[in-house]
Formats: sequence, structure tokens, C-alpha cells
Amino acid sequence: MKKFRKVLDGLTTSSPGGSIGSPSGGSAAGTPTATPTPKEIEIQETLVSENFQLCKTVRHGFPYQPTALAFDPVQKILAIGSRTGGVRILGRPGVDCYCQHESGAAVLQLQFLINEGALVTACADDTLHLWNLRQRRPAVLHSLKFNRERITFCHLPFQSKWLYVGTERGNTHIVNIESFILSGYVIMWNKAIELSTKTHPGPVVHLSDSPKDEGKLLIGFESGTIVQWDLRLKKADFRIYYDEAIHSVSWHHEGKQFMCSHSDGSLSIWNLRNTTKPFQVTFPHGKIQKDGRKESCKPILKVEYKTSRNSEPFVIFSGGLSYDKAGRRPTLTIMHGKAITVLEMDYPIVEFMALCETPYNNEVQEPYAVVVLLEKDLIVVDLTQSNFPVFENPYPMDIHESPVTCTAYFADCPPDIIPILYSIGVKHKKTGYSQKEWPVGGGTWTLGSHTYPEIIITGHADGSIKFWDASAITLQMLYKLKTSKAFLKPKPSEGRAADLVEDDPFAIQMVSWCPQSRIFCVVGISAHIILYRFSKYEANTQIVSLEVRLRCEAEDVISPSENENNPCFTESGSHSPQPHHHQHAASPGSGTTEGNKDSNPCLKVKDRMVRVPPGYQAELVIQLLWADGEPPQQITSLDVNSAYGLLAFGNCNGLAVVDYLQKTILLCMSTLDLYGAADPYQRLTRSPRRNRQSTSEFCMRGLSNLYSDSKKRIRTSYQSLTELSDNQQSIDTDRSKSPTSGYASRRAMLQQLHGVAMYSHDEHHATAPYCWSERAAATESRENSFSRSRSSSVSSIDRDTKEAVTTLQFGESYARKSDTLPTPCLWVGTSLGMVLLIPMSIPTDHEERMEEPVTIGPSGTVLMLKGSVLRISFLDCMGALIQSPYEVWRDLNAHEDPDRMRRRKLVHISPSSSQHTCGEGHLAVVCSEKQAKVFLMPSQSCLFVHNITESSFVLRADVVSVCNSVCLACFCANGHVMTLSLPSLRPLLDVNYLPLADMRIARTFCFTHGGQALYLSSPTEIQRITYSQEMCDNLQEMLGELFTPIETPEAQNRGFLKGFFGGNSHNFDREELFGEAAAGKGSRSLAQHIPGQAGMEGMKVAACGVVGDLARARIALDERGQRLGELEERTALMMTSAETFSKHAHEVMLKCKDKKWYQL
Repeated sequence: MKKFRKVLDGLTTSSPGGSIGSPSGGSAAGTPTATPTPKEIEIQETLVSENFQLCKTVRHGFPYQPTALAFDPVQKILAIGSRTGGVRILGRPGVDCYCQHESGAAVLQLQFLINEGALVTACADDTLHLWNLRQRRPAVLHSLKFNRERITFCHLPFQSKWLYVGTERGNTHIVNIESFILSGYVIMWNKAIELSTKTHPGPVVHLSDSPKDEGKLLIGFESGTIVQWDLRLKKADFRIYYDEAIHSVSWHHEGKQFMCSHSDGSLSIWNLRNTTKPFQVTFPHGKIQKDGRKESCKPILKVEYKTSRNSEPFVIFSGGLSYDKAGRRPTLTIMHGKAITVLEMDYPIVEFMALCETPYNNEVQEPYAVVVLLEKDLIVVDLTQSNFPVFENPYPMDIHESPVTCTAYFADCPPDIIPILYSIGVKHKKTGYSQKEWPVGGGTWTLGSHTYPEIIITGHADGSIKFWDASAITLQMLYKLKTSKAFLKPKPSEGRAADLVEDDPFAIQMVSWCPQSRIFCVVGISAHIILYRFSKYEANTQIVSLEVRLRCEAEDVISPSENENNPCFTESGSHSPQPHHHQHAASPGSGTTEGNKDSNPCLKVKDRMVRVPPGYQAELVIQLLWADGEPPQQITSLDVNSAYGLLAFGNCNGLAVVDYLQKTILLCMSTLDLYGAADPYQRLTRSPRRNRQSTSEFCMRGLSNLYSDSKKRIRTSYQSLTELSDNQQSIDTDRSKSPTSGYASRRAMLQQLHGVAMYSHDEHHATAPYCWSERAAATESRENSFSRSRSSSVSSIDRDTKEAVTTLQFGESYARKSDTLPTPCLWVGTSLGMVLLIPMSIPTDHEERMEEPVTIGPSGTVLMLKGSVLRISFLDCMGALIQSPYEVWRDLNAHEDPDRMRRRKLVHISPSSSQHTCGEGHLAVVCSEKQAKVFLMPSQSCLFVHNITESSFVLRADVVSVCNSVCLACFCANGHVMTLSLPSLRPLLDVNYLPLADMRIARTFCFTHGGQALYLSSPTEIQRITYSQEMCDNLQEMLGELFTPIETPEAQNRGFLKGFFGGNSHNFDREELFGEAAAGKGSRSLAQHIPGQAGMEGMKVAACGVVGDLARARIALDERGQRLGELEERTALMMTSAETFSKHAHEVMLKCKDKKWYQL
């Protein structure tokens, strides 16, 4: 047992101007404390560094910027390549694997080794990779880098080990899949075309072997040239020169004709009997105009020609629409006989592929579905039904249906919450899907033993909330909530929300959820909060609206030369007790047009009775008001407690506490007023010698900048989340040397992160608002020095003029040192590193709680840290995490026994409930962006302090449970993920995991219990990670198997006559043509072979790898053949020896035949 001993011998009197960097700077400012009785704290810390390891677990969502598609018809798994070098492999629900190329180059094409458990990827850096899929975490076995030529198209025939590679120069190279070595056999472009041709045919856009004869390779060039190359004779069988450029080619399964798609929107069919002209040319969407000419059409980018036994062939293509209709959506056209069906898509088509019953290209294809890969969606169309319905997608591909603006992650939830959310959400699912089973059903997945209920909540730009079941590293949507239904639709002419955020007035900034009580709160971009209760029954309800004025006066933007004291103040709404009213002159920013917005919220709540369905039902809406022509500042912190029935929120102007049971505002104060006499700062005062005109000019200049960029300020706070492009977040390499990955100022980054304006005086004098230049960088360097003194004018310039409330935490605690029993308290953390304790008196009786007011007021207790406060949590004196009190969920709309259902059942977890050895008190863990401290309450002594980072700052921090213990997990702006032990704050893990490239990661990164975390890795994908060694060890068990041993379907018997007259495609031996013995070795300067991650030795050990299997089988065959050859040679020697012996014996017999015995 490790003991941490701290003798509490009292604290010295702390002066307001004193340093707070020392561990003992945690007492109320200026208040001497009595010496308490010395205590000994014994806490056994079980966590060690060996308990932590960081690794990615699974990625959910739609692959961002997809580029390629492939399908294994035997294994029935699907692969999607992306522009960032990622590959997603999908099978049955639960089988979802993400691979990433180290180069990050875009994936151009994917080719499965059908039923072999391997995948070939061709990337934009002209490199081929072979992936082994016979392991739960696929790995690259081989790579082949082309140096002088660019890869444009690849083709791998079924059951072949030779890959055809077309290049931009028009050449076709051949690669051995087993060894990943280039063959010496090359089809040069100048040999493929006629010598009389004067122009280059262009890049290779198509390669395919003839279904009739595998020894014939069809090569399509971009210019319109098509060549069928005889691989045995090394010459062209025929050449086709067409006027229009070719985009794709598709064979008829008999191998007698093929179809091409062209750039003019036409489809041409060519018959091998006569290749001088096309057999047929059609413009599927081209109409004949009045002058008799065909109207111009868009290119047909791809066509597939698939045959069916019992019906007409299917011709499926994308594009080809006429240019006359502007703004038409992308289409997929299905031609089945004379019927033409046009399917309109919501997004551009990237790739599509028909799924067929057979993997053999010389058999009737029997297509049953079409997989369509769109820019932002994946759909599968059922071809077996005449109306072509869409399959219901079992994967969470619609995370980005509206851009994600915030996330929350809850592990180890109550077990009943997931079924009830699913039962409510399933009633609102869309209908009209195909009744058949999802066709991508490959792989195997079983529910692991280390599973517990997990829920992920995503907030979106359109105001919607989605609850996801994240148990067992899967993701399934449970329930969707639309917060916009609580408001009237803003009219474009009078909607003040449009002044804030033109397109997304309901965008979600923050969520707070209590799974036990099912109370749910959301914070919106229009400075509004909605409180929801959960009910299994529909109800008629009227939403209560509270309006709060929470702002600083315009003249409280302090000038460095002002000396007159004028503290910030706030006014509350009609339901709020009036702390004070202050008459003031009109704000310089408020003119006639803006003045009419004052004392009005951004949105209008529905003021009539509405019928709400089962699920989460809005009960209360709180809105901040416009004032002096300025929109309300963004809400930066929120906490709700169901046991207390209270909700607290704050921004850069102050704090408000709302009693949501009585629908009243309890507290509405500026941050300055929360200190009272305990303010540790000497606030700047306004100079009486400065004339009013100059002061007004200063305020005019500062506020005009503020208001003119109000829309920009708020939109920027989540622009990187809502934009489905990373371009605006690209970081200049010259600036990326800073620890915050290119942001010139910590404050610039935090402003974009929180959407609030916290300016220094340097920035007020900048030539343009939000100009983070060398001046801002200098300000940042002064901030890092952490000078809290208010005595000098230099430090007063450095200090932010507004102190934001950055975190809030309700809980049972001790607000004053003299307290002997814990009481309900609200802990308030600010952007200046201050922690304020506000005690509350809450009636315990149910009837009194609904009628008697809750009393609340600042206690004067102030704790101090370095940097903005991010997280506050409580531990008991045994080191266990104290859960906040909560109310057991009750359905207020239940029909049975309404009196019983209305009685509140509260669960209070007192800090002193488990204190048997160390008496009263508890530990408070406070983490800021620079350091963490552990305080002992009620003495307010700082037991432990740890400076987390000096060069960067913490973005997210949380106290989480891992391995039956607790730790502090932090994510820093420089990409480091750290864990610290509690309460000693010993570093346990520090991994440079993720460079912060954009604000999306900062806004969505969150920790949860069980050693897990997540963040939005792209606008469409959620990446889950774990920092627990135990989960890393169990990850292999939780992941799905991509490869399942399946017998390859046998080829159909073609019959003697058909095989005789149709040509024999099975006697073609590619090894004889492409092998080293016949064709020699490929040019080493053309392509460079790169072994996989495990190297050549690793390839020998990869027992489950397909290449390992093939290589070993070949080696075994070679060894067997060698032994057979040696046996044959020995047999031949024995036969020769026997013949020689027989000959000599015969000669001796003839010689001695006539001699007598005595003559011998």
C-alpha cells in the first residue's frame, strides 16, 4: 500500500496580489485560517503505467471523400478507398475495418483477390499495395512503387496471380501478385497501335481479358482507341479507332461483343465479327431537337453490361443526361429491355458496381443489386424487383446527415436506457426499403465478453440530436431528436437568428445528459438552452420560456488609461430576482435599426399547446437577450442536476442559475459580482481626467469591431465542423512550428473553440479584428509567463477584459472552511483560473421544494490555478469517484397512480458516506489548461499540484474510471494524450498521438470511463480510441473477422460443342508467358519492390496470409517435384545399371555357351 501523508498545519494568509503558483495558494483570498487537526490520508493507488496503452479501436461513419469501390462476390465484403489514403472494409453488421496507407496518397483503384483474403490497392503516388485480410487488423505485405510511369488502371482476372497495370503513357505492365515483382512482359503503346498512327492514344483507361479466351487482353485508351492484344502471339488481333473518348468498357459474358461509354453521352456496342464500325450507337438521354440534331449530353462515366437467364440484359450507367436542364441531380440509369429507369441521387456518383451471382466472367452474370458510392452516402439498389427499391443500410453512414457540431460519450450506462431509446426511435424509421437481406454479408462477428452499455450523442448544425448505441465497438442509431420543433420558424425578414447564423440558427454547441434521471439539456448557437424530460407516452404540453439578460455594459470594455471603477453588471428577465438595475447611455453600437432587437431573444418559442410524441419532450427554454444592438454572447459552460432541480450556465459575461422545477431564475450575476470582497484582482478603474468624447470614441472603435464581426465570430466557432472540406482549416507550414499547430495565439484558438470573445487590450488597438499577428504572439508569450499581478499597467494590458465561466459542477461539498457537513454547492471555474464555490439551500421535502424558493449566493471562497479551468470532479478520502446526486427517472405522463409517479426519489451520494478511517471531507480535483490540483475539503488545502504542460495547453480533461480505479485524462493542443494518477497526479501516460490540425478535433474530443475516447476524425467519421492496456489486449476478440473459409464456386460445364467452337479459355498458362524464364525480369528502374511492415521474415511467419499460403504451397510443390525428379533420376540409373548388367550377362552367356566345363 502506498501512503500519501500530508499534515494539514494551516495555511498562511494569502494576499490578493500574491503568487498562486505555490501549492498552498488555495485558500479564500485574504482570509486567515485556523490550524486544523493534523490528519493522515491513506489512499492505495493501483494504477501504474503498464495499465495504459493508446491505440485506435474502430472508425464509424461514411468514408470521407471516397474515391474507389470493390466487392468480393464470394466473400461478400465491400471495400471503399478514400482521397486521404484510407480503406474501409465492410461486411455484415459488426464487421467494419479501417486501414490507412502510410503515405496518405489517394486510393485510385481497389482489386480483391477473390476468395483469397487479399486486396490490391493502387494509390495516387503510383504505388501498388497488397493487403492481407486474413487477420483482424489487415496489414501490407508488399508494395511496388512505379518511378517513371503513372498508374491509371488495374485489372486482376479471377483466379490469376498476374495483375495487369495500365499507365498514363499507354503501356501495360504485368505484376506477379505472389512476389510483387514486375514481369519482363510489357505491352508498349507503340506496338499496340498501328505504325501509321501519328498521335499518342492517351492513357490506358480500361483493361480486361476476353470471356471467350483469357489469352486475349482488351486495352482501351482514352482517345477512343481499343486494341485486343493476343498475349501468346504478342500482336494485336484488331484495332478500333473511335471519334469519341472512352470512359469505360464492359463485356457481354459470351465474349462476342462489348459495350463502351463515351464522353458525348453515347453507348456503342462492338461485335468482334466486324470491328470496322460499331454494331449499335445509342444516346439513352439524347433527344432529337427540332432541327433534327441530337442535343448534347454529359459524358457517361461508367457502364456495366450484365446478362440474365430469365430476362433481358441489364445496362447500368452513370451520367449521360442532357445539358439543357441545369441543376439536375446526378443519376444512375438502369436499362432493362425497353424499360429505362432513372434514379436520382442526392450527391455526385463516385463509383458504382453491379453485384452478380457468379465470379466467372464467361457465365451468365445474373445481377441482383447495384452498389452506388456517392460523395456522401452509400446506397444499394435491389435489381430483383421492378421498382428497384433501396436496401436499408445497416451501417451508420448518416452521421453527417447534418454536420456534427458536438459530441458526448457515455460508457457503462444504465442497461435499460438503450432498449427504451431504440423502441421509441424505431417508430420513426423510414419505410419503403427492400425486404431482402442486406447483400454485403461477409465476415464473422460475435459479441465479445468485455462489453457494457455505451451511448454516443452527436449534436448537429440543423439542431438535431442523435443517440447512438456504441456497445461492443459497434454503432447503431437509437433515437433522433429535433430541437428546432420547440421554436417557430424564423422569418427571413424579421428573424434575428439570421443575424447570428444565417443558415443554422439551431446548431448544437453543447449537451448535458444524466442517464439515471434521463434529464437532457442542449445549448444552441443562438444563445439558447432547452431542457428535456423523457416520457414513454405522448402528451399535450406548453413549453415554458425564460429570458435572461446576461451581459456586461459597453463601457466595461476597459481602456488602459481609465481609472474610474465601473464593474460589470447584469440584468435578469422578468422571472429573475433583480440584483440591480443600471441606467446607462445608449451603446455606441445600437442605432435605430439595431435598437428594436434589444431585450428580445434570437428565436421565438412556440407559445401554444403542442402535441409531442414519446421520447424526449421539451419542458423549458432559456434564452439570452439582445442588448444595445449586440447579440448575446455564446454560452460557454453548462451543468444540470436532477436531484437539485437546478440548471446553471455561464458565458464571458457571468453566471445564471435556473430552478427548472419552479421555472424561475435564482441567480443572474456578472463574473465580477461573484467574487464580492474576495476578488483577488485589483480591477482597472476609469480615469476621471479622460473626457467623455474620447472614451466614447474608444468604445465606438472597440464595439464596432465586435458587432461587425458578430456573425463571423459565432460561425467561426463551428465552421470547421459544419464544412465538409478541410481546405479552410489548412495550416501554413511556416506557422505550424508552434505547439498549437499553427495557431498564432492560444486565445485565437480558444476563441474559435468556444465561440466567445475574450480580448486583450492589444487586440482592441489592432488594425483589423481578430488579427493574430506578431502583436498577438507577443501577448501569448506574456500570457505564458502567467503574471496575475494587477499593479502594473503592463500587466493590465495583458489581461483579458472579460472573465468567462468555463466550467460548472454541482455536487455535495463544503463551501466554507467552517462547514462541518456537506451541502449542495455549485463549483464555478473561470477563464482566469479561478474556482468559486457557491452554496445553496434546497428544501428537502417534496412539497416544500415545489413551493419554497431555493436560496443561493456566493460564499467568498476562491481557489486559484494557472490557466483556464476545464474540469472539476470530486473523490472521497479513499480515492473513489463521487457521483453527483441524481433523481431516479419517473415518467410524468404515466397514466397509472399519478400521485406515486409524481413523488421524487433522490439518490444522494454524500462525500462522508464512506469515510470510516479519515473522518469528514472529500477531495476536489480541478484541472485547468496548464495544471491540475487536488484540494482537500473543507480545509481547502492543496495536497497535490502538477504542471501538465508548459509549451502547450490542455483542451479536454476528465476524471475517468479505468481498471477499477480513477485517473485524470487530458488531451493537449499539441496532440499529446496524458493520464495522471489520482490523487497524487503522477504521470502514467504521455503519448504524442494526434497533431491538432483543425478545430473539429478540439471541439469533439471527449473522454469516458473504461479507458475510451472519441473525436471527429473527418466531417463524416467518428474515430474511437482506447488508452487502456486491458482493452488493447481484448481488442482482437472484439473485432470482426474479414475472411471466412468458403469453397470457390465451380465453373459451369460449358459442354463439348460450346467449348470447342467457342474457344478454350482454360488452357492458357500465364506462367509460361509472364514468368521469369520466358519473359525475363522487369526493369528495376521502372518499379521498386518494397517489403511490407513485417519484412521478408514477417512474410514467412504470416501463416494465415494468402501470399504465405501460396508461397508455401509453391515451395512444397517445388520440393515435391524436386524429390520426384531425384527419384526419377535414381530409377533411371538403376534401370541403366540393370540393362548394363543384363548385357554383360548375355555376352558372358554367349561366350561360354559352347565350352565344356573344364574349358572355363
